[in-house]
Amino acid sequence: MFLLGFDVGSSSIKAALLEAETQEAVASAAAPAQEMPMKAARPGWAEQDPELWWQNVKSATGQIIRASKVDPDDIAAVGISYQMHGLVVVGKDKQVLRPAIIWCDSRAVEIGNKASEAIGPSICLERLLNSPGNFTASKLKWVQENEPEIYRRIYKAMLPGDYIAMRMSDTIVTTPSGLSEGIMWDFQKQGLADLVLDHYGIDTDLLPEAAPTFSVQGELTKQAAEELGLRAGTKIAYRAGDQPNNAFSLNVLNPGEIAATAGTSGVVYGVGDQPKYDFLSRVNTFVHVNSVVAEPRYGVLLCLNGTGILNSWLKHNAAEGMNYEQINELAAQAPAGGEGLFVFPYGNGAERTLGNRDIGAMIYGLNFNTHGKAHLLRAGQEGIVFALNYGLKIMQEMGIKIETIRAGQANMFLSALFAQAFAAVTGAAVELYNTDGAQGAARGAGGGGGVYKRIQQAFERLRCTRVIEPQKPIREAYQDVYYKWQNILNTWMERKR
Repeated sequence: MFLLGFDVGSSSIKAALLEAETQEAVASAAAPAQEMPMKAARPGWAEQDPELWWQNVKSATGQIIRASKVDPDDIAAVGISYQMHGLVVVGKDKQVLRPAIIWCDSRAVEIGNKASEAIGPSICLERLLNSPGNFTASKLKWVQENEPEIYRRIYKAMLPGDYIAMRMSDTIVTTPSGLSEGIMWDFQKQGLADLVLDHYGIDTDLLPEAAPTFSVQGELTKQAAEELGLRAGTKIAYRAGDQPNNAFSLNVLNPGEIAATAGTSGVVYGVGDQPKYDFLSRVNTFVHVNSVVAEPRYGVLLCLNGTGILNSWLKHNAAEGMNYEQINELAAQAPAGGEGLFVFPYGNGAERTLGNRDIGAMIYGLNFNTHGKAHLLRAGQEGIVFALNYGLKIMQEMGIKIETIRAGQANMFLSALFAQAFAAVTGAAVELYNTDGAQGAARGAGGGGGVYKRIQQAFERLRCTRVIEPQKPIREAYQDVYYKWQNILNTWMERKR
């Protein structure tokens, strides 16, 4: 018996097939070979065609079946992880009405700010654990205000994962966790956030019904099964946003447990059992995947939009012809702190840790007599570490203890320099695991589809592959460097006011 998981990102679609009993990944795939394009008609905008996601889901599925030679009849359930905070709108015929407004699009920032003031900042924080911000509800309000003809034709407004599940099952549902990502969940009443929807004039009928994260949320239709090369009737039994799912994939389910990722975005995600929030909404609290009324679980998320795009920018503009492994090796040749060269990775839209401000990226302290390619590449990786640590300080102010952080052995954590700097600057031990979001979605499908009787069974064979301790000499080397970086950032933000 096998479990199939998809991770629907903005760069690519990843898929993984797990043997349910051994929990071994028998095949994995990604599509397309190059990153999926984003459209930016104006500065701060970011859109994608949902059909592109579906075509690459089909491609990744085909790769999985060919590589594994598994009989599709032996796949018990499908799980879906997806890029958070996006907006997909469809008409009654379930056809997409406009390109998806995705996670890093910042067009609705001012709409969210005005809503917070009108509803009341303290009320928003107490009931939503966030300000409306630049999240899905605010993006839907933007469509209402700026594209009224399209808005009038909307049958349902969905998250990216809801759309992929709809393509698979012809059924439109979401989850409480998903509604909380869109700032459409009232934590006090444990239901739809009427205070936001009423303020925006959004009819609740536009939103899908909510199903439990771990549950049978639909079955593959005959048409979808034919397109994917799978069995009609296969259960769709799990869905979650990519960051709650990344935490789930690392068995981060209980208070005090922390997950991190450094791929397209850089994220630290901590779990608690109390409804805590940041007074400035610089980090965000959502319903975690395993939350139930009797045992609530809250996921506190710190996100850095500029992570992957900075890494990619450096590769294409400063290290052309080099792969990421070569880049990591060259970066490690420069000394810690880059001899006074600092990179600020804020060039990919509004950043929540900076109060939803888009201050742009900056390279600071460049000396033509001192600095070369290695310094710049190292400063880029260190800048991401410093920016994540800047956000971690906010989480610590909320009472979240940062002692051990779990991460998948992937993306920037493949860089020994990045992993060591992350441990040293944060002061936390980093535990690396050979898993990823697609595998997490497959494990989730096992829980929701009844293959595993208890969710914890999905992790019985998950093993830590490496532990990076915060080494004292490296920690001391970075201490002054980080504070210099922070002081430059604070001065720069003051000038940008």
